[in-house]
Amino acid sequence: MANNSDPSFDDLTIFLAVCATGGFRTAARQLGLSPSRVSETITRIEKQLGVPLLARTTRSVMLTEPGRVLAERIAPLFAETRAALDDVTLPGKEVRGRLKLNVTGAVMVDILPPLIDLYMLRHPAVRIEIEVEDRLVDITAAGCDAGIRYGEHLAQDVIAVSIGPASQQLALAAAPAYLLQRGVPAHPCELLQHDCVRMRFSSGALTAWTFTNGEETVTLDPAARLVVGVDAAAAAIALAAAGHGLVCTFKNWLDADFATGKLVPVLQDWWTRFDGPQLYFPSRRMTAPLRAFVDLVAEARTAG
Repeated sequence: MANNSDPSFDDLTIFLAVCATGGFRTAARQLGLSPSRVSETITRIEKQLGVPLLARTTRSVMLTEPGRVLAERIAPLFAETRAALDDVTLPGKEVRGRLKLNVTGAVMVDILPPLIDLYMLRHPAVRIEIEVEDRLVDITAAGCDAGIRYGEHLAQDVIAVSIGPASQQLALAAAPAYLLQRGVPAHPCELLQHDCVRMRFSSGALTAWTFTNGEETVTLDPAARLVVGVDAAAAAIALAAAGHGLVCTFKNWLDADFATGKLVPVLQDWWTRFDGPQLYFPSRRMTAPLRAFVDLVAEARTAG
């Protein structure tokens, strides 16, 4: 039986909002409350529990260890509660609410936008938020309904469904003028003597250049004449098309330039295939907006 001094469901919802947004003011705007109301609520919860949950400075709010433990334990329970309420109140009704996705930038070029376009047409009462970042995050702690990443980066305890192509290909390309001047490499190792346009993750690591031909696999770390962040991949491709070096990235990103002749394929026999992206979420109990999105993804996969 709950103690009368236990934090209320509403108060804990405010606590989770602060955790997800990283600040009192942002959480207040999201919840439609005043910052002072949010601050007073956190102070009340801390007093009731007898432990500090948040470390406050003039510029930031950080979870203490007890705060982190509490957030990790109750966030899935609150998600389950919201989903259960949806199950009771929404069958046969218009889908409403929020769908928040945390995705890698790789799917924002030509995989996710068409799905979001169709989803918005079908479910006009749903508000959609898309966070784009290349690092893997705990979607529950981040306040997201689902994430999209490539399979090798997913945790073992999540549910994952294919979204977009079942497989993709890492392609190498260069402008015709560059190859005319520098020559066409006949083997991946020759790339070490060429100008290369590389891309870098926010972690600081450069994207891998791995090539496979039969049983032979070659992974290179060629010197980069130019390095561009992965979020600006389109700029890296455009610079390669302008003749500044070889670029290695998703083939589907290069297809338009292949079609126009701005770029030409290089070492096609060595292009590596890998599994396509996956939509992942932590529980089979989904909110109505997420369930509708998962259904749309399945429909698109069947049609494709």
